[in-house]
Order: sequence, then C-alpha cells, then structure tokens
Amino acid sequence: MPETYAQLIIVAELLLLLAGCVLLWRHGLSPDARRQAPVLARWDLKAGDFLFFVWLVVCGGFLTQLAALPLLNMAARGDTATLMLTGAAFHAGMLLGVIAFTFTRRRAAGPTPAVFPVRLLPASFATFAIALPLITAASLLWQALLDALGMPAEPQDLIALFAEAKSVPLLVLMIVVATLMAPVTEELVFRGGFFRYARFRLPRWLALTLPACLFAALHTNLASFAPLALLGVIFSLAYERTGRIAVPIIAHGLFNLNTIILILAGVGP
Repeated sequence: MPETYAQLIIVAELLLLLAGCVLLWRHGLSPDARRQAPVLARWDLKAGDFLFFVWLVVCGGFLTQLAALPLLNMAARGDTATLMLTGAAFHAGMLLGVIAFTFTRRRAAGPTPAVFPVRLLPASFATFAIALPLITAASLLWQALLDALGMPAEPQDLIALFAEAKSVPLLVLMIVVATLMAPVTEELVFRGGFFRYARFRLPRWLALTLPACLFAALHTNLASFAPLALLGVIFSLAYERTGRIAVPIIAHGLFNLNTIILILAGVGP
C-alpha cells in the first residue's frame, strides 16, 4: 500500500483512539455513566438446557469441521485456503448449534428488553471505539510481561494469513469470515449464551471473566490471550448495558475490520 495511504490510516487510527478515550469517560467512567442501570434480562434457563446449548455448539463446531476435512483434503494440503475454510466450517457449525438450540428451546430464550433502534449503531460504534485504547494498552502490557518472562509470543495465524494472502477471492472470503461470520457466532455463543446465563447465577466479576477467557482461549494464541479476554469483558459490559446482542456483534465486526485494515496497510499488529 502506498505510504500516503498508510499515513492516513495511522492518523485515522490515532483519532479513533482519542475518540475512544473520550467515549470511555462519557459512557463508562463518568458519574452519570456509572449510575446507569443495566437492562439485560435474566435468562430463565435450566442447567440441563444450558448444558444442551453448550453441547450443541461444541459438537456442531467440531462435527462440521470434521465433515469438511475430506472435502478440503486437509491431510494433503495445509495452505491458507484450507486453514481459512476449516475455520469457517467450525464457526458455521457453532452457529448451527445456536440455531438448533433456538428452535428446540423457543421458550428458553426469555424476554429481550426493548431499546430504541436508533441507539443501536451509535452504541455499537461507541463500544468499538472504547475498546481500541483499552486493547492497545493491554496488548503493550501483556507483550511486555511475556517478554519479561522469556515466553515466545507469535501473532495469531489469522494475522499472518491476512498479511500473506495473495488471492483476491481468498482475501474476500477471509474478510467475510472475520467481519461477519465470526462476530455473529462468537457473540451469540459467548455473550448471548455463556455470559447471559452466568450473569445472574455467578458473582458478576466471574460472569464477566469466565466467558471472556473462554472466548480468548478459542483463538489459541498466547500473544493475544489477555487483550482478547479484555475485549470479551468489554463486549459483555456493552451487552449488559444495552440488552441488545447486536451491539457487541457490530462492535466485534468493526474491531476485526479495523485490524484487517491495519494489517493490509502494513501498520497492523
């Protein structure tokens, strides 16, 4: 990418970081924000039904991935396309698990608090912007800790795949998976499923951190574990505050898109 474009992207990123700091104060740290009550409704779901939800999601992910292996000739290949398609298959299977649970347990969904629709996009963008400075700081601190402990920390495979992608159709597929499929699936599972169930049954700090750590562990990368866990907490707080699962879904998609733009511009992580 031409140097001028890269410089413009850096400037835009700095402005987003600044906006994130302002929004963090306004919507998270200010006295008015701290007094705002969350509107997330309790998920009246039996423990057995929740375990059934987990079983459907996990089995759906792995079985769909296994079913895709012969089609992708995984044993003989190992290229970027194969890795991306198997990842997409896993997410598709998880999403099928969520859909299957929804159809088999319609009454377990519980009421969803009404939020005026015009607030959806501003709330989603605010969540994304607030996450940027926090994740940037967490990444720097986590990397410094790993370096101090002498622990190797390679970037996520997905980051390397985007940086090395040469095929335009493959790049488009990767962007679709990262900005649409992954956010929808992961937010429905970890925020709409795990967090919502745990929020009214566990201490709040544990309900926030446990699903976030599972979310980070899904990415199987030590270098990104702490930043992604923090990102999971931020998305859970946004879901708790708004009661709309679409808010963390859109914010997640924006966050991934922002990362992709930085990588393709040569200024990414």
